Amino acid sequence: MPLRFAYNTNGAANHRLDDALALIADSGYDGVALTLDHQHFDPFAPDLEGRAEALARRLRELGLGLVIETGARYLLNPRVKHEPTLLNPTAEGRARRVDFLNRCVRIAAICQAEAVSFWAGVPQPGVDHGDAWKWLVEGVAAVAETAAAEGVTAALEPEPGMLVETVDDYLRLKAEVAERTGAPLALALDTGHCLVTGERDPAAAVGEFAAHLGTVAVEDMRRGVHEHLPFGQGDMDIPAILRALDAIGFDRLVCVELSRESHRAHLAIPESIDWLKARMPATTTDSTRRSA
Repeated sequence: MPLRFAYNTNGAANHRLDDALALIADSGYDGVALTLDHQHFDPFAPDLEGRAEALARRLRELGLGLVIETGARYLLNPRVKHEPTLLNPTAEGRARRVDFLNRCVRIAAICQAEAVSFWAGVPQPGVDHGDAWKWLVEGVAAVAETAAAEGVTAALEPEPGMLVETVDDYLRLKAEVAERTGAPLALALDTGHCLVTGERDPAAAVGEFAAHLGTVAVEDMRRGVHEHLPFGQGDMDIPAILRALDAIGFDRLVCVELSRESHRAHLAIPESIDWLKARMPATTTDSTRRSA
């Protein structure tokens, strides 16, 4: 089965959502990674369920699969980027983040999304590392339980500079969440982040964590620099990543994340899929291929 690609709407922030969805579909993508935000399906606006059902109908019309992304910068706090996170020092702040993520899970359930991707956050100055980790486990466990009840894949994304920065951090968190609740926690692997942290070769990480993958993101990046770049402008060996995904029989959406390209989304969206399709591996039929 050929790899399936999606485009993240955080790279189409200047488009109306329906215009962005139409452009993504017309460009030949199989899905969309929808970053829920004030301009792209606000999860705090009235009639969440009705709007989600309308979104599900529109996605079906366009033939698009869905991954829900939760990295909106100022949706919860217009003055502090990404806050409150699951590591917020106040119980109220942490509860607000959990409520947001649970809303995302509900939207994902209605729209039959493949996964909800979310991250840990950065501890605020003065917060004890042990306290931050305890709050993280509590919050992720709550979200994972909700997702399991809704039949949704909850996928934690390691992010450079955050409390969960590497895939090894993810494994530790997954184990503690499972011990606490028994709820599963998949991995949202942004392959470029491996190049930033230097923890693993990106393509090797795909093979190593095949059994854990809930969703995968691709973009170009330079070694050690967390900046999402159009393909061909960084140090990523994207063809090797595509071959690794094909080798494990990955059948979920592979999401292109170019969050700095909204000003040229009308070009970046078709350019990206054309670049990827020109480098697609010949799909194997080896019986040893494993589905993620």
